[in-house]
Amino acid sequence: MAKSIYLVAGARPNFMKIAPIVRALQARADAFSYKIVHTGQHYDRDMSDVFFEELGIPQPDHHLECGGGSHAEQTAKIMVAFEQICVTERPDVVLVVGDVNSTLACSIVAKKLHIPVAHVEAGLRSGDMTMPEEINRLVTDSITDWFFCTEPAGVDNLVREGKSKDAIFHVGHVMVDNLFYQADQLQRADRAGFVSEPLKQQLGRYGVVTLHRPSNVDDEATLRGLAGALRTIAQDMPLVFPVHPRTRGNLERFGLDLGANIHLTRPLSYMDFLNLWKDAALILTDSGGLQEETTAMGIPCLTLRENTERPVTLDEGTNTLVGTDPHAILQEAARVIAGQGKQGRRPELWDGAAATRIVAQLEKQIL
Repeated sequence: MAKSIYLVAGARPNFMKIAPIVRALQARADAFSYKIVHTGQHYDRDMSDVFFEELGIPQPDHHLECGGGSHAEQTAKIMVAFEQICVTERPDVVLVVGDVNSTLACSIVAKKLHIPVAHVEAGLRSGDMTMPEEINRLVTDSITDWFFCTEPAGVDNLVREGKSKDAIFHVGHVMVDNLFYQADQLQRADRAGFVSEPLKQQLGRYGVVTLHRPSNVDDEATLRGLAGALRTIAQDMPLVFPVHPRTRGNLERFGLDLGANIHLTRPLSYMDFLNLWKDAALILTDSGGLQEETTAMGIPCLTLRENTERPVTLDEGTNTLVGTDPHAILQEAARVIAGQGKQGRRPELWDGAAATRIVAQLEKQIL
């Protein structure tokens, strides 16, 4: 009898991570059944049928609609709603990805109901306990049964924390699986409606900016310093900045003008954004996932944070940790613009087959 695996996702990046796993499970329908659980942690009006079609996966089987509220309220709502599903349907495995509140909430529920937990992207550590994501990672990994790691540092962290080596698997990165899949889809896509296409034609050589972390965009002094650095960089190379609503609100509230050489857009769909950044000369970001995706595609990336939970992007990839000091940002950006940007390589197992390895390991563990 096929074993049932419930895949939990709470935000757009989570769906991009489970999509390759869904496709790998579909290829093993003889051994596994699956359901997709959308907790609704992040409401996204663009998460339409087209979004799931682009990912090559079906619509979620369960919509928990648990968005909004504080971290505690959101986590509690997800736990209550997910518990009802688990009690009624009793999946054989709950698989969670990443480090959002949904990851934490559903792991706790499953574990208390004696349902094994598999964590994809396990073992990542920033060492920064002010980040909600770091707390979610630590708690989830403290009760996980099977750990699927994207990089050797994840394995090392888990071993150091006392986890059994027999339960830890270095499998590569499902986000890279999805990136390669979407890049292939993009070649055949109709880009006529993309925001990015006319900008690319207009600008030629350009950089891309993303900023959304509260530590960067909620503090006026920090955001003012970043805005000044971006304005200076844009004098030498135009920048495109898809602006997160939180960031846009604070730019307006603090009266910050980024100048004519920084082209602000609304938040872009995955395919539109991929079409934009895959041909960029430079990425400036505080995102976690983009650090990895740029490494996979060989694009210089400056991470505007004081730490990263993804050290392989620094050690092997194209990522440089520059913090939020304008001088450091300008110094590194000047190197990239001059053609002296970091030359990295794609890390081991970032080959588009991580999901296949995950499903193969699950088969060994539960069948």
